[in-house]
Amino acid sequence: MPSQSTSHGETTPLLRAPPSAAVVHINQGHRRQKSSSTSASSTTLKSGDIISTTRRDIEDDVLPETAVLGRTLGWRSAYILIISRVIGSGIFATPGSIVSSVGSIGLSLTLWVAGAVLSWFGLAVGLEYGCMLPRSGGDKVYLEFTYRRPRFLASTIVAVHAVLLGFTASNCIVFGEYTLFALRKQPSEHKVEVRALAVALMTLITIIHGCFLSTGIFIQNLLGWIKIGLIMFMTLASAVVVLAGYRPTTPSETTRPLLPSWDSIWEGSVWNWGIISTALFKVFYSYAGLQNVNNVLNEVRDPVKTLKSAAPTALFTACLLYFLVNVAYFLIVPLDEIKQSGELIAALFFQRLLGETTGRIFLPLAVAISAAGNVMVVTFSLARLNQEIARQGLLPYGHLWSSSQPLGAPLGALMVHYIPSVVVICVPARNIYSFILDVEGYPGQFFVLATSLGLTWLRKTRPDLRRPYKAFLPAVWARIVLSIAMIAAPFMPMAGESHGDHLFRVSYALVGISVLLLAVLYWFVLVVVLPKLGGYELDETTEVLGDGTAITKLIRVAKEDEHTT
Repeated sequence: MPSQSTSHGETTPLLRAPPSAAVVHINQGHRRQKSSSTSASSTTLKSGDIISTTRRDIEDDVLPETAVLGRTLGWRSAYILIISRVIGSGIFATPGSIVSSVGSIGLSLTLWVAGAVLSWFGLAVGLEYGCMLPRSGGDKVYLEFTYRRPRFLASTIVAVHAVLLGFTASNCIVFGEYTLFALRKQPSEHKVEVRALAVALMTLITIIHGCFLSTGIFIQNLLGWIKIGLIMFMTLASAVVVLAGYRPTTPSETTRPLLPSWDSIWEGSVWNWGIISTALFKVFYSYAGLQNVNNVLNEVRDPVKTLKSAAPTALFTACLLYFLVNVAYFLIVPLDEIKQSGELIAALFFQRLLGETTGRIFLPLAVAISAAGNVMVVTFSLARLNQEIARQGLLPYGHLWSSSQPLGAPLGALMVHYIPSVVVICVPARNIYSFILDVEGYPGQFFVLATSLGLTWLRKTRPDLRRPYKAFLPAVWARIVLSIAMIAAPFMPMAGESHGDHLFRVSYALVGISVLLLAVLYWFVLVVVLPKLGGYELDETTEVLGDGTAITKLIRVAKEDEHTT
């Protein structure tokens, strides 16, 4: 009997379909006899076809699965995947708007620490799921395992969301803008060049990750460490300035103490929950990406042990660096200027620290490097998510997007990410990027809510599951409450807001909900309407590709008789 290597690293026997009318296929890992007509993915089982007995049972998600590429990511690479995803260009822009909203240094710093605590609530959910189901795919795996009925619904929603909204555009644009700024060109006057640089970055990263796997991992690790080193330089340079007693201020400024007193850091605090909650959301989004490595666990060495240590370490690092860089801003730039800086607080910092000429070059290069590193890790992880979605059999030509041939990297899955990213980058509309970020982030809160509720449900219904990490349940419930608040927030009108203004403000939420409803409609047509009209039911069969990747195919099984058509 012929055999083939699977993604589990084992040798799996292959069955050749018998020449008789009946064919043997696999349903949830078990062989049974059923008649079969054409496949849902345009595949017809014929006499002599090779059918794998590789298990794709959802219960096997509790077992580690090794990617056909092998486990190429060690602890440091996993750590960089998280920290480089979390620390993007936002730390160079958001602190000014936050302190402008809340009014004081002390309250601003408090919110950055509080944001880390709230992020830990969400991370705890990801850690328990990731250690319990140590496979690539992240939320896709967790939702499929938890919500098995209606059949295929969870998989379809994740697939549609990933395909339609799983792109990387904003940081590519940031890279283009700041690269031109470093070359002393105004990005607003060279919009075509900005988009050209953004597309070039996305193209280069796709080629590197799709053709040179080890090189791509090395480069993204290097950019991640450079990013961390950059923030450490900012904090250490500020400390040297304070210890040396030198204050880089202009002669027209009034004298101010190098180190503010405890009472002075709370002066001007705005203790209004509406304002604080808005600022807190900005902080919270700055910690997004802590579960980035959950999407690639099939490629991580010792995934459970690595996840349990790398993710909390990345959260602690991000919290510490965010706190220190905010302190650096407050030490170098006067508070009044920070409040008026908007998104240019880092520009003021570098200009005061390094001078007008050097600071003008150093800042944009720092932001460009940070953005490029973020694009690299996001592209790497989302390609693995797309690959897992394709393996589920819900995308057309799933074998193309699932395979790692011919270059030993998921080039097909990278193209699923590349094409919508380039399309969005090239859209000429003004301010569309912030709108798209909101559209992408809003439906994500439904996934957060579903996984958090699912975790509490599995605690009661599946106590038999092995849990190397157990989340603190009060933290999970706090995360549930926060998710509900964020889902409801756009629909709460502000004082004096007209109906039209309110509708415009919540348009991103309406678009995000529409994407989820479109996914439900796609599932309803594919799984309910078409089988009913065609007189068949959908079943699953497993196929092993040439590179050893096991994929699921949906098979149309006729209801009328027990003979192959």
